[in-house]
Amino acid sequence: MSHLRPALFAVALTLAMATPAQAVTGPAVTVENGRTQPVFSYPDAVREHVYVESSVDSDGDGRLDKVRVDIIRPKESGPGLKVPVIIDESPYYDNSGRGNEAERKVYDAAGNVTKFPLFYDNYFVPRGYAVLNVDMLGTTRSEGCPDIGGKADVLGGKAVIDWLNGRARAFRADGTPAVADWTTGKAAMIGKSYDGTLANAVAATGVRGLETIVPIAAISSWYKYQRSNGVVYSYDYASWLADYVDTDPEAKCQAVRDRMDAEDGDDTGNYNRFWAERDYISGLLGDASKVRASVFVVHTTNDLNVKPDNFSTWWQALAERNVPRKIWVGQYHHVDPFDFEGRRGVWVDTLHRWFDHWLHGVRNDVMAEPRADVQVGPTQWIRQRDWPAPLAARTALRPAADGSLGMKPAARGTTASFTDVALQESDMIADVGAVKPGRVAFSTGPLPLDMRLSGTPTADLRVKLDKPTSNLTALLVDFGDDTRLDWRRGQGITTLPEEDCHGESTAADDACYKKIVTNVADRPAEIVARGWIDVQNRDSLSRSAPLPVGTYGKVKWQTLPHDYTFKKGHRIALVIAGTDATYSEERGTGAKVTVDLPASSLTVPFAPGTPLTNVPKDKSAFRGPDRFELPQPEREFSFF
Repeated sequence: MSHLRPALFAVALTLAMATPAQAVTGPAVTVENGRTQPVFSYPDAVREHVYVESSVDSDGDGRLDKVRVDIIRPKESGPGLKVPVIIDESPYYDNSGRGNEAERKVYDAAGNVTKFPLFYDNYFVPRGYAVLNVDMLGTTRSEGCPDIGGKADVLGGKAVIDWLNGRARAFRADGTPAVADWTTGKAAMIGKSYDGTLANAVAATGVRGLETIVPIAAISSWYKYQRSNGVVYSYDYASWLADYVDTDPEAKCQAVRDRMDAEDGDDTGNYNRFWAERDYISGLLGDASKVRASVFVVHTTNDLNVKPDNFSTWWQALAERNVPRKIWVGQYHHVDPFDFEGRRGVWVDTLHRWFDHWLHGVRNDVMAEPRADVQVGPTQWIRQRDWPAPLAARTALRPAADGSLGMKPAARGTTASFTDVALQESDMIADVGAVKPGRVAFSTGPLPLDMRLSGTPTADLRVKLDKPTSNLTALLVDFGDDTRLDWRRGQGITTLPEEDCHGESTAADDACYKKIVTNVADRPAEIVARGWIDVQNRDSLSRSAPLPVGTYGKVKWQTLPHDYTFKKGHRIALVIAGTDATYSEERGTGAKVTVDLPASSLTVPFAPGTPLTNVPKDKSAFRGPDRFELPQPEREFSFF
């Protein structure tokens, strides 16, 4: 009888969606092999747009801002056939575009979209979904002003979910009311970067009707996006980004941008009310404890744009609350999983099964399979039951005065010193065995076997300063010749001329996209994990407290997470330095930093199967490459 279940389920869906007043004519949602089938015509789909009234007046014109919503849905959808909704809300539809090919919306004479960016419409509309491309408030054809993660950003997207469920008003271009009588009210939000950030934000409000989100390379805390423990990455960034995404005349939202500059606390780098409004883990507008949606997280460990602590802390908060969830952890820079080499078909199918399960109620295996897909090499992936690797053992690596790094504390009373100056990371890791004024470095001996880091290392230092504060950088480095994923060049991918197709096409909107390959490079070293802190913020992110000059103090913080294998014969190194000029615009304080070596360590989570006694002390006075050139990754927010 099992072979009859898909057909019976399709019939059940059809009957559930029909109403006595209007029977369904034409195709109905059909399920086979645990997946909805492409039975609806994409060329014949309804293309329309509405303006949803939000609850905010971000531009101060005395009227509630309206959110522009572009809709494509099966022609048959309506009171007799209600369909769920997939939403990509974005600020980029009329500036940088979306995806690797920077697609923008294209409109017809009536103002309806004829080309929806990305493949979601081409693929999912034929399978019984509506797809909504929503212009974030203050961008493209929406009203208002962008406020970069704050109230307008969050509540504008929430209003769309409310409208789909009859809790908000919407209007057509002629001012007549628009009712979403064609939807079940069940919605998903998906998107990369800012788009995925909006999905996190709206889910954190606990809005009913948002059944699932798929945040890709997304922000969960704008403080983490622009700060690390008091260290500022870029000054006045929120106002710069607001100006970039807003193509209206500058004067319209200048007051909003000025307010951002006044409230962002760049002078201290502290966490304040401005950042709390933009914190979706434990913030003023959103909180992980409110999340009702299931969450499918995708992020990459070398994303030094939306740095990976944005996903690891969000993931941990969701896990603590038993939110239904799934995760893909890659090793590229700021890249969509649609452009992971060899994974495009896997991604589309996994996303298909995920949406079918959470929006159509299809009984498939997407929640029964291992929770985590993890990239462990340029083109190698593994599956495991969670991330980080379950039962990872945290091992303290300890620096010694002779430049070695091992598992035993250094001799009592030994220290190492450097000066807080702004250095590029390539200078920090060059010539590791030599004494340099701007850093200290320590390395193990050759590893007798592979050792896999999975999770978030923790730097734990005891330092004294000759000035009130210093920025500190901790780098965990892999030394050893290897062919590595070159995430610094093209974000790790090269686009090919050949295409493949996922979904149905029209003359105006095809479903075909260029293939990619992974960039690799032969290099003698890689920085695996990095972390930063302003010593003034050692005890609190929201309050600065100088370390009394000449007095030792404990400074403990987490680096960015990673999943990385140190190979047999390689060496693990710890570099401690001052200001990291590669990722921060700050200048060094000039403070002399003295590290109490026996009281300092870097704790690393190693995956099960790694014998932790096999971290050998360096007995050969290792000297790394005396000159090390690392291509500079993109500093600005990557839009594609």
